[in-house]
Amino acid sequence: MSKRIVIEGGKELHGEVAISGAKNAVLKLIAAALLVQDICIIHNVPDLSDVETMVELINCLGAKTKYNKITQTIEIDARNINNCTADYAYVSKMRASFNVLGALLSRCGEAKVALPGGCAIGERRVDFHIKGLQLLGANVNIENGYVIAYAENLIGADISLALPSVGATENIMLASIFADGVTRIQNAAQEPEIIDLANFLNMAGADISGAGTSEIIINGVKKGSLHGIEYSTIPDRIEAASYICALCAVGGEILVKDIIPSHLTFFLNKLQEIGVQIEAIDPYILKVKKDKVLKATNLVTQPYPGFHTDMQAPVMSVLSLADGISIITESLFENRFMQVPELRRMGANIQQENSKAIIKGVEYLTGAEVKASDLRAGASLVIAALAARGTSSISNIHHIDRGYEKLEEKFTLLGANIKRVEINENLSDNQIGNPKVMIL
Repeated sequence: MSKRIVIEGGKELHGEVAISGAKNAVLKLIAAALLVQDICIIHNVPDLSDVETMVELINCLGAKTKYNKITQTIEIDARNINNCTADYAYVSKMRASFNVLGALLSRCGEAKVALPGGCAIGERRVDFHIKGLQLLGANVNIENGYVIAYAENLIGADISLALPSVGATENIMLASIFADGVTRIQNAAQEPEIIDLANFLNMAGADISGAGTSEIIINGVKKGSLHGIEYSTIPDRIEAASYICALCAVGGEILVKDIIPSHLTFFLNKLQEIGVQIEAIDPYILKVKKDKVLKATNLVTQPYPGFHTDMQAPVMSVLSLADGISIITESLFENRFMQVPELRRMGANIQQENSKAIIKGVEYLTGAEVKASDLRAGASLVIAALAARGTSSISNIHHIDRGYEKLEEKFTLLGANIKRVEINENLSDNQIGNPKVMIL
């Protein structure tokens, strides 16, 4: 028996959907709480498997946590950190856990963190992380699959990143909080999650400026000076984009609530270009409507504020149904078109040429049995299945659970026919609806 998401497609979406806290922000806030020798309370925390993994990791480092999924709150007491080793068992599950490297080095003067290893979407090296820590004065070695870092005193430095790596920017920020002097990160990542991390740290007593621009400046503060705070995580712009893409593929009209539209500017402009109607109801609510065939377009994934790579797969499902030929160029990861073979199984006309996907829109997709290869590829299959004629079954849904809170519940409230089931691996597609299947 395995868990799957089963979707009967072809139903328009109507109603309201509330967006959860940002996964890519809250994971880094949890790592940052290791720098605070006090109690921190983080609100708007989504109920995701990645969050559970991060909480388990900091518990193993000596933190005490209270994670209330009902109130979406985590209380973190990091006063007694007594372990500086992040085991592979945690880091292998979730790359974001690698960000405890900078926090532990800053807090404890040493850290031993497992290398993240391979990634389904492509190579994601940690060279920039290591080089940045070395420039701060850390002695860093790689031994037996672990990054081992040590520094009696970290010294502020000018660090220029060859690429605006989000993870490297975050790790260097965390490592430099207590460094002597000033640290400047040039060609820094500019994502909203970077701003959220800086805001959290500044509220706790750090001195960071420039977050959200290409140069971030960190004035080191005295070790042990950060104080406990309460902080609310920003909304998840990738989740918001995914629900908007679902509406675009299926049709109808929805209100997307609890979002910050400015975090989605490039994405929303692109959707309006292809024919989606988008209206700001208030600063945190968008009305999105699709009542006609969408036009094809071309796009290239780029670092923020460009088109986010995490939005590429969901948008591909939309363009599979657009009128004309679209070209998506993936400039950041060499293996991020893993949803293409599965979308083809559903009738999409997509040709892949190295870093380009050439999409010829079709009149409709058909339900099929498909498999999620990673988080955002999984989201693209959900979107395609919602739009398809017939029933689809999506397996490997643990990938989807890493980044989408209450996915079936939210789509059901919008009128979709979607459920999670336990199903016999040997059942054929036409047996998916068998009453012997256990609905979870």
